[in-house]
Amino acid sequence: MLTALFAGLGLCLSLIIAPGAQNVFLLRMGVQRRHVVALAVTCLVSDAILITAGVAGFGVVVQHIPWLFELVRWGGVVFLAAYGLMAAWRALRPQEQSIVLDEPTAPAAAPASDLGGGTATLVRVAQTAPSRTLAPAILSCLAITWLNPHAYLDTVFLVGSVSAGYGDLRWVFGAGAVAGSAIWFSLMTVAARFAARWLRSPRAWRILDAFIAVAMLLLAAGLAVA
Repeated sequence: MLTALFAGLGLCLSLIIAPGAQNVFLLRMGVQRRHVVALAVTCLVSDAILITAGVAGFGVVVQHIPWLFELVRWGGVVFLAAYGLMAAWRALRPQEQSIVLDEPTAPAAAPASDLGGGTATLVRVAQTAPSRTLAPAILSCLAITWLNPHAYLDTVFLVGSVSAGYGDLRWVFGAGAVAGSAIWFSLMTVAARFAARWLRSPRAWRILDAFIAVAMLLLAAGLAVA
């Protein structure tokens, strides 16, 4: 039983660690402190559903509906390309962003009222952008997950097919895969929190957005020629 559990965990981690659309999106939202926990839970629940479907044998059903996979594939191409182009636009024409740190940071010039021990917690890294509400962020996260055929290939098909080799223990294998997803997204929330410390200048944000643009456009191109 432990062999099946750790096999599922190891397979999931080996698949999810690659810099995919989910990870890139969660990283940027995380360093902006925008609903990172809710988005990580959304990613985890989505992965759990897809892994469960794969272990249950849903991949066999999807193989008999080829047009459904093509619909998802081209939807993913359009969405990822649009997201990449928006990131490229931000990299070329940076807007203002703010990061609120949990620990105090010394202000450049504290007002007189703060000289008695007050501390500043707001670090401005470009020009202030409006905060994104939770619903659009979750919808974007769901689109990046469910419109990405690689998610189906990794979870429904690959994890599902490997789990079949464990017979009655396939659900233990699937539980291990879900645990791997939970571990990874927990690490991503922590990593994004620390990454925010390095994004205190407009140049750092432009570099991050440039990386996101390249990653998303490459993923979109990969889907288009797949």
